[in-house]
Amino acid sequence: MATAVQPLNGVYNVDPVHSSFGFSVKYMGVTTFKGTLDDVEATLTVDDAGARLDGAAKVESISIRTPDQFRQHVLADDFFAVATYPAVTFSSDSVELADDGSATVTGRLTIRNVTKTVTATGTWSPEAELFGSRKAALAISTVIDRTDYGLNWNADLPTGGKALANDVTLAIELTLVAQSAEA
Repeated sequence: MATAVQPLNGVYNVDPVHSSFGFSVKYMGVTTFKGTLDDVEATLTVDDAGARLDGAAKVESISIRTPDQFRQHVLADDFFAVATYPAVTFSSDSVELADDGSATVTGRLTIRNVTKTVTATGTWSPEAELFGSRKAALAISTVIDRTDYGLNWNADLPTGGKALANDVTLAIELTLVAQSAEA
């Protein structure tokens, strides 16, 4: 006999140690360049009105495995312009958590003060009791065109083509900690 999935209910804050906001982009048409924004905040609220996800990632927390001068280039005006736009933010318009564990989240993604509607899909996990806390999980991804957000830097390759693809995959992994009703 199958057991029904227990729906989420209440307010959940992200566990920053076990959550990430990752990105990947094709580099030189050959490899995939990956990085993360490690300082992530998010809240999932589930009540009778539905579910809502809001979050932000601090751009300064970017983690990329390259020399520091490249990290500084990514934080500068050619890419994120962190001095002017310190965070990437998201605010949902709809959150669908299906009984089969699939998730669809649609909302407004803001990068460099440019806001576009995106839809991310993936999975969710119901609550489990872990080390004295009730935790759940949400793992979603989507593909955006980085140039839609003003991330236009590129370089011509000697053999033709560009150094960076425009399509960037965003992968969000959230461990969500249930907040007590008294909090």
